[in-house]
Amino acid sequence: MIIHILNGFVYGGLLYLVAIGLVLIFGLRQVVNFAHGSLFMLGAYVGYAATAIAGFWAGVVVATLVLAILGLLLDRAVFRPLQDQDPIVTLLVTFGLLLVIEDLVRTVWGKDTLTIAMPDLLSGTMRIAGEDFPVYRLFVILVAAGMGAGLTLWLKRSRIGLYVRAFASDPLTTGTQGVDTERVSAAVVALGAGFAGLAGIIAGPLLALSPAMGGSILIESFIVVVVGGFGSFSGAFVAALVIGQLQNLGIVFIPSFSTMIPFLLMMLILLWRPLGLTGRAA
Repeated sequence: MIIHILNGFVYGGLLYLVAIGLVLIFGLRQVVNFAHGSLFMLGAYVGYAATAIAGFWAGVVVATLVLAILGLLLDRAVFRPLQDQDPIVTLLVTFGLLLVIEDLVRTVWGKDTLTIAMPDLLSGTMRIAGEDFPVYRLFVILVAAGMGAGLTLWLKRSRIGLYVRAFASDPLTTGTQGVDTERVSAAVVALGAGFAGLAGIIAGPLLALSPAMGGSILIESFIVVVVGGFGSFSGAFVAALVIGQLQNLGIVFIPSFSTMIPFLLMMLILLWRPLGLTGRAA
């Protein structure tokens, strides 16, 4: 059971790294980004290319930086113009962007599945509760926990973190106080896209790379955001861990029903607390 719980933390950690980007972009731009799963997928492929040339750790840095830069470009060209548009327009544009990125990846890397080699430093196993558990999976848990703690400290202790929280709560007043809200928003969108790229390369040694790999994690990441509460950073963290555990334990004990568990949880949360676990009314 301890091993199953640890595996749940692994998947929950990956969900958190993807979902936090959705929370950041929605909180600052009020845009529901349906292309976010493709950023996760693109991060995996960019990391694959960089890993083949310079090794896994260089791939982690390159995938994160490339996706952060892409996030800046998308903010300028897509998210900023969409923030005042009808939600249907946002859905169509970001979904179209998802298809464009998927076709780009198919053109560059082809349709065959690829794999990223696990770094030698993390390729072994550790004895936990009498069972062998891969060291790399523990690394994934530590990365997610470290990013969550770092993001929390950044939001609560830094000046730009204060601006982000203020802008997410009241953008008009924040702007009138002299804060460059456009620059803050662009930086946060870049951070969210960088998180998606980091999640992609980190997931590479665990998942088979394919152009469609972003679709499933996008759906469950949206469930995380809805369950945790739109715009809630702490809610996304709690929801990701809960959904990761439920999904993994469901695969172990009720595999034929496991894919429905996150959707049932979301339905119950929407009936009980429509704003999510930690969401607040405006």
